[in-house]
Amino acid sequence: MGAAGILENLGAMLLSGGVEVVDCSGELGPATPLLKLPPDFAVDTPAIEIHRISEYDENGPFWAWNWLKLGEHSGTHFDAPHHWITGKDYADGYTDTLPVQRLIAPVNVLDFSAQCAADPDFLLTIDHVNAWEAEHGAIGKGEWVVLRSDWDARAHDEGLFLNADETGPHTPGPTAEVIEHLIAKGIVGWGSQCIGTDAGQAGGMTPPFPAHNLLHKNNCYGLASLANLSKLPAKGAILIAAPLKIKSGTGSPIRALALVPRA
Repeated sequence: MGAAGILENLGAMLLSGGVEVVDCSGELGPATPLLKLPPDFAVDTPAIEIHRISEYDENGPFWAWNWLKLGEHSGTHFDAPHHWITGKDYADGYTDTLPVQRLIAPVNVLDFSAQCAADPDFLLTIDHVNAWEAEHGAIGKGEWVVLRSDWDARAHDEGLFLNADETGPHTPGPTAEVIEHLIAKGIVGWGSQCIGTDAGQAGGMTPPFPAHNLLHKNNCYGLASLANLSKLPAKGAILIAAPLKIKSGTGSPIRALALVPRA
Protein backbone atom coordinates (compact mmCIF):
# COMPACT_ATOMS: atom_id res chain seq x y z
CA MET A 1 0.00 0.00 0.00
CA GLY A 2 1.29 3.45 -0.91
CA ALA A 3 1.52 6.53 1.28
CA ALA A 4 -1.80 7.89 0.00
CA GLY A 5 -3.60 4.70 0.98
CA ILE A 6 -1.96 4.62 4.39
CA LEU A 7 -3.06 8.20 5.09
CA GLU A 8 -6.58 7.44 3.85
CA ASN A 9 -6.77 4.47 6.22
CA LEU A 10 -5.39 6.55 9.08
CA GLY A 11 -8.03 9.20 8.46
CA ALA A 12 -10.73 6.55 8.52
CA MET A 13 -9.36 5.06 11.74
CA LEU A 14 -9.31 8.49 13.39
CA LEU A 15 -12.90 9.14 12.37
CA SER A 16 -14.07 5.71 13.52
CA GLY A 17 -12.19 5.83 16.81
CA GLY A 18 -9.96 2.92 15.87
CA VAL A 19 -7.06 5.27 16.56
CA GLU A 20 -7.40 7.29 19.76
CA VAL A 21 -5.87 10.74 20.17
CA VAL A 22 -4.39 11.02 23.67
CA ASP A 23 -3.71 14.47 25.11
CA CYS A 24 -0.19 14.38 26.57
CA SER A 25 -0.26 17.99 27.79
CA GLY A 26 -1.06 19.55 31.12
CA GLU A 27 -3.27 22.59 31.61
CA LEU A 28 -1.55 25.93 30.96
CA GLY A 29 -2.58 28.73 33.29
CA PRO A 30 -1.61 30.81 36.33
CA ALA A 31 -1.46 27.68 38.52
CA THR A 32 0.85 25.75 36.16
CA PRO A 33 4.09 24.78 37.95
CA LEU A 34 7.15 26.64 36.70
CA LEU A 35 10.87 26.07 37.16
CA LYS A 36 12.43 27.93 40.08
CA LEU A 37 16.09 28.89 39.75
CA PRO A 38 18.38 30.21 42.51
CA PRO A 39 18.14 34.03 42.36
CA ASP A 40 21.92 34.37 42.55
CA PHE A 41 22.27 32.07 39.51
CA ALA A 42 19.67 33.16 36.94
CA VAL A 43 16.41 34.98 36.29
CA ASP A 44 13.23 32.88 36.38
CA THR A 45 10.61 32.74 33.66
CA PRO A 46 7.67 35.01 34.58
CA ALA A 47 4.46 33.75 36.13
CA ILE A 48 1.79 32.90 33.57
CA GLU A 49 -0.90 35.54 33.16
CA ILE A 50 -4.11 35.38 31.15
CA HIS A 51 -5.84 38.74 30.57
CA ARG A 52 -9.29 39.20 29.08
CA ILE A 53 -9.53 41.62 26.15
CA SER A 54 -13.24 41.18 25.58
CA GLU A 55 -16.07 38.71 26.04
CA TYR A 56 -19.15 39.86 24.10
CA ASP A 57 -19.04 43.28 25.78
CA GLU A 58 -18.20 46.91 25.06
CA ASN A 59 -14.59 45.93 24.25
CA GLY A 60 -15.72 43.46 21.62
CA PRO A 61 -19.44 42.92 21.20
CA PHE A 62 -19.44 39.65 19.21
CA TRP A 63 -16.28 37.87 20.32
CA ALA A 64 -14.15 36.73 23.23
CA TRP A 65 -10.35 36.75 23.32
CA ASN A 66 -7.42 37.04 25.70
CA TRP A 67 -3.81 38.13 25.74
CA LEU A 68 -1.14 36.09 27.48
CA LYS A 69 2.09 36.59 29.37
CA LEU A 70 4.23 33.47 29.58
CA GLY A 71 7.72 32.15 29.00
CA GLU A 72 8.62 29.82 26.16
CA HIS A 73 9.46 27.02 28.60
CA SER A 74 6.18 27.00 30.52
CA GLY A 75 3.92 24.02 31.17
CA THR A 76 4.13 21.13 28.73
CA HIS A 77 6.81 22.48 26.43
CA PHE A 78 9.39 21.89 23.75
CA ASP A 79 13.12 22.63 24.10
CA ALA A 80 14.81 23.55 20.82
CA PRO A 81 18.60 23.14 20.48
CA HIS A 82 19.22 26.88 20.84
CA HIS A 83 17.78 26.64 24.37
CA TRP A 84 21.19 25.43 25.61
CA ILE A 85 24.64 26.86 25.00
CA THR A 86 25.81 23.56 23.46
CA GLY A 87 23.21 23.90 20.69
CA LYS A 88 23.59 27.61 20.02
CA ASP A 89 25.28 27.29 16.61
CA TYR A 90 22.63 25.26 14.78
CA ALA A 91 20.94 27.36 12.10
CA ASP A 92 17.93 25.02 12.36
CA GLY A 93 18.02 25.04 16.15
CA TYR A 94 15.17 27.53 16.64
CA THR A 95 11.44 26.88 16.73
CA ASP A 96 10.97 28.77 13.45
CA THR A 97 13.80 27.04 11.57
CA LEU A 98 13.71 23.42 12.72
CA PRO A 99 12.63 20.74 10.20
CA VAL A 100 9.02 19.90 11.02
CA GLN A 101 9.35 16.39 9.53
CA ARG A 102 11.15 15.40 12.75
CA LEU A 103 8.34 16.46 15.10
CA ILE A 104 5.97 13.55 14.38
CA ALA A 105 7.51 10.18 15.12
CA PRO A 106 7.03 6.84 16.89
CA VAL A 107 7.36 7.10 20.66
CA ASN A 108 8.98 4.68 23.08
CA VAL A 109 7.40 4.93 26.52
CA LEU A 110 9.77 3.68 29.21
CA ASP A 111 7.59 2.93 32.22
CA PHE A 112 9.55 3.26 35.45
CA SER A 113 6.71 4.87 37.37
CA ALA A 114 6.92 2.33 40.21
CA GLN A 115 10.60 3.06 40.71
CA CYS A 116 9.96 6.82 40.61
CA ALA A 117 7.20 6.49 43.20
CA ALA A 118 9.59 4.63 45.49
CA ASP A 119 12.52 7.00 44.89
CA PRO A 120 11.96 10.55 43.59
CA ASP A 121 15.68 10.71 42.74
CA PHE A 122 15.41 7.65 40.47
CA LEU A 123 17.92 7.74 37.60
CA LEU A 124 17.39 5.87 34.35
CA THR A 125 20.50 3.91 33.31
CA ILE A 126 21.66 2.03 30.23
CA ASP A 127 20.85 -1.24 32.01
CA HIS A 128 17.25 -0.08 32.43
CA VAL A 129 17.03 0.75 28.72
CA ASN A 130 18.58 -2.57 27.69
CA ALA A 131 16.09 -4.47 29.85
CA TRP A 132 13.20 -2.46 28.41
CA GLU A 133 14.35 -3.15 24.83
CA ALA A 134 14.71 -6.87 25.57
CA GLU A 135 11.03 -6.89 26.52
CA HIS A 136 9.53 -4.41 24.05
CA GLY A 137 11.91 -4.14 21.09
CA ALA A 138 14.66 -1.85 19.91
CA ILE A 139 14.47 1.94 20.03
CA GLY A 140 14.79 3.14 16.45
CA LYS A 141 16.46 6.04 14.69
CA GLY A 142 14.35 9.20 14.52
CA GLU A 143 12.02 8.11 17.34
CA TRP A 144 10.97 9.85 20.54
CA VAL A 145 11.92 8.35 23.91
CA VAL A 146 9.98 9.42 27.00
CA LEU A 147 10.28 8.43 30.65
CA ARG A 148 6.96 7.55 32.25
CA SER A 149 7.21 8.56 35.90
CA ASP A 150 3.53 9.51 36.42
CA TRP A 151 4.89 12.76 37.87
CA ASP A 152 1.95 14.56 36.24
CA ALA A 153 -0.18 13.38 39.17
CA ARG A 154 1.62 16.07 41.20
CA ALA A 155 1.00 18.92 38.75
CA HIS A 156 -1.93 20.33 40.74
CA ASP A 157 0.54 21.51 43.40
CA GLU A 158 3.73 23.32 42.43
CA GLY A 159 5.47 22.34 45.66
CA LEU A 160 4.78 18.65 45.09
CA PHE A 161 5.72 18.91 41.44
CA LEU A 162 9.07 20.61 42.03
CA ASN A 163 9.72 18.51 45.17
CA ALA A 164 12.56 20.74 46.34
CA ASP A 165 14.27 21.10 49.70
CA GLU A 166 17.46 22.77 50.94
CA THR A 167 19.51 20.42 48.72
CA GLY A 168 17.54 21.27 45.58
CA PRO A 169 14.78 19.53 43.60
CA HIS A 170 14.25 15.79 43.83
CA THR A 171 12.73 14.50 40.60
CA PRO A 172 13.58 11.50 38.40
CA GLY A 173 15.50 11.65 35.16
CA PRO A 174 18.30 10.20 33.04
CA THR A 175 21.98 9.67 33.64
CA ALA A 176 24.46 11.27 31.26
CA GLU A 177 25.43 7.82 30.00
CA VAL A 178 21.87 6.90 29.03
CA ILE A 179 21.40 10.16 27.11
CA GLU A 180 24.64 9.48 25.22
CA HIS A 181 23.40 5.93 24.56
CA LEU A 182 20.08 7.16 23.17
CA ILE A 183 21.72 9.83 21.02
CA ALA A 184 23.96 7.14 19.54
CA LYS A 185 20.79 5.33 18.50
CA GLY A 186 19.73 8.43 16.56
CA ILE A 187 16.67 9.47 18.58
CA VAL A 188 14.94 12.72 17.69
CA GLY A 189 14.40 13.70 21.31
CA TRP A 190 13.81 12.83 24.95
CA GLY A 191 10.78 13.64 27.08
CA SER A 192 9.94 13.81 30.78
CA GLN A 193 6.85 14.26 32.93
CA CYS A 194 8.80 16.52 35.31
CA ILE A 195 9.48 20.26 35.14
CA GLY A 196 12.49 19.73 32.86
CA THR A 197 14.21 17.03 30.83
CA ASP A 198 16.90 16.46 33.47
CA ALA A 199 16.72 14.88 36.91
CA GLY A 200 16.32 17.26 39.82
CA GLN A 201 19.89 16.70 41.00
CA ALA A 202 21.41 16.84 37.50
CA GLY A 203 23.40 19.99 38.26
CA GLY A 204 25.90 17.77 40.04
CA MET A 205 26.36 15.36 37.14
CA THR A 206 29.13 15.35 34.54
CA PRO A 207 28.36 17.19 32.38
CA PRO A 208 25.87 19.25 34.40
CA PHE A 209 22.29 18.86 33.19
CA PRO A 210 23.22 16.14 30.68
CA ALA A 211 19.85 15.90 28.95
CA HIS A 212 19.99 19.59 28.06
CA ASN A 213 23.74 19.61 27.44
CA LEU A 214 23.99 16.51 25.27
CA LEU A 215 20.63 16.53 23.48
CA HIS A 216 21.01 20.06 22.21
CA LYS A 217 24.70 19.58 21.44
CA ASN A 218 23.51 16.92 18.99
CA ASN A 219 20.61 18.95 17.56
CA CYS A 220 18.01 16.83 19.37
CA TYR A 221 14.88 18.05 21.13
CA GLY A 222 13.51 17.96 24.66
CA LEU A 223 9.94 17.68 25.96
CA ALA A 224 9.00 18.52 29.55
CA SER A 225 5.93 18.33 31.79
CA LEU A 226 4.28 15.70 29.62
CA ALA A 227 1.03 14.20 30.88
CA ASN A 228 -1.03 11.03 30.52
CA LEU A 229 1.83 8.77 29.47
CA SER A 230 0.01 6.03 31.39
CA LYS A 231 -2.46 5.96 28.48
CA LEU A 232 0.24 5.10 25.95
CA PRO A 233 1.62 1.65 25.10
CA ALA A 234 5.31 0.93 25.46
CA LYS A 235 5.53 0.91 21.67
CA GLY A 236 3.10 1.48 18.84
CA ALA A 237 2.00 5.09 19.37
CA ILE A 238 2.92 8.15 17.31
CA LEU A 239 3.81 11.36 19.16
CA ILE A 240 3.09 14.80 17.69
CA ALA A 241 5.12 17.48 19.49
CA ALA A 242 5.02 20.71 17.50
CA PRO A 243 6.17 24.02 19.01
CA LEU A 244 4.78 27.40 17.99
CA LYS A 245 6.73 28.98 15.13
CA ILE A 246 8.15 31.74 17.33
CA LYS A 247 10.73 33.96 15.63
CA SER A 248 14.15 32.82 16.90
CA GLY A 249 12.33 30.81 19.56
CA THR A 250 14.26 28.63 21.98
CA GLY A 251 11.17 26.61 22.87
CA SER A 252 7.42 26.79 23.16
CA PRO A 253 4.45 25.49 25.10
CA ILE A 254 2.91 22.66 23.08
CA ARG A 255 -0.23 20.56 22.87
CA ALA A 256 1.51 17.18 22.70
CA LEU A 257 -0.76 14.55 21.13
CA ALA A 258 -0.28 10.81 20.74
CA LEU A 259 -2.01 8.59 18.19
CA VAL A 260 -2.72 5.30 19.93
CA PRO A 261 -4.30 2.18 18.39
CA ARG A 262 -7.35 0.98 20.29
CA ALA A 263 -7.22 -2.63 21.41
